[in-house]
Amino acid sequence: MTEYVFTPDLPVTLPVAGSQQRFPVGRVFCVGRNYPWPDTQGQSRQPPVFFMKPASNVVDAIGEVAFPSMTKEFVHEIELVVAIGEGGANIPESQALAYVWGYAAGLDLTRRDIQRLAKSNGLPWEGAKVFDGAAPMTAIVPIARAGHPDGELWLNVNGEERQRASLDSQIWSVSEVISRISQSVALRAGDLIMTGSPAGVDLLQPGDIINAGIDGIGQLEMRVSQRP
Repeated sequence: MTEYVFTPDLPVTLPVAGSQQRFPVGRVFCVGRNYPWPDTQGQSRQPPVFFMKPASNVVDAIGEVAFPSMTKEFVHEIELVVAIGEGGANIPESQALAYVWGYAAGLDLTRRDIQRLAKSNGLPWEGAKVFDGAAPMTAIVPIARAGHPDGELWLNVNGEERQRASLDSQIWSVSEVISRISQSVALRAGDLIMTGSPAGVDLLQPGDIINAGIDGIGQLEMRVSQRP
C-alpha cells in the first residue's frame, strides 16, 4: 500500500445534473478569444490560444464570487464548459464529440490589469487567470440527457445584459478545439475545456449580482464579495 508524505486532498468535483453523482475534475484547459469581438471583425481565423487553470480553481457556481487580491480590474467571462469522459490523443475532428461526457456553464474570472501587463511584457497569463475561486461552474449536464447544445450563452450584471452570443458563432467549434488540444497533449477523462467568451467582458464590483447561463445547459446567480 502506498504511503504518502501527507494526506492528499480529496479530488475536486462538480455536481451532475439530475444525479447524486459528482464529476471528478482533472485539468482545466481554456481557449482565448473564441468569438468575434469588435476589434477582430474581418480578420482571418487565427490558431486558437490555450492556457490552463488548476482544478483547485473550480468551484460550484453558487453563493459568492470571491473578489481576488492584487487587482483593480476584476472582470467576468461566461463560457461553455466541455467535460471530457474518455481520454485520447490526436483525436480526429470528425470523432471528437464522442469524447464529450457533458457540458456546463462556467465563469472564467480574470484579473484584467494583471493580464494586460503580462501581455505587454510577453509574459504568461497565469497570474491573471489563476486564483482561488477563479472558475465557478454549474452542474454538468450529460449529453445522454441533453445532447450537444446549440443555443445561446449570456451574462447579466445587476439585471443589465453584458454578454450574449450564439454558440454556433464560436470561431473554433467544440470538435476543432478538442482535436487541437489532443494533438498537443493527450486528453484524459475528467478534463474540462472552457471554450472562450463573447464580447461584452466588463468590470465587476463588490455587491454586483451576476446572472448567467447557457440555453439547455444551466444557469447561475452569484454575488461578488467585498474586496479582500
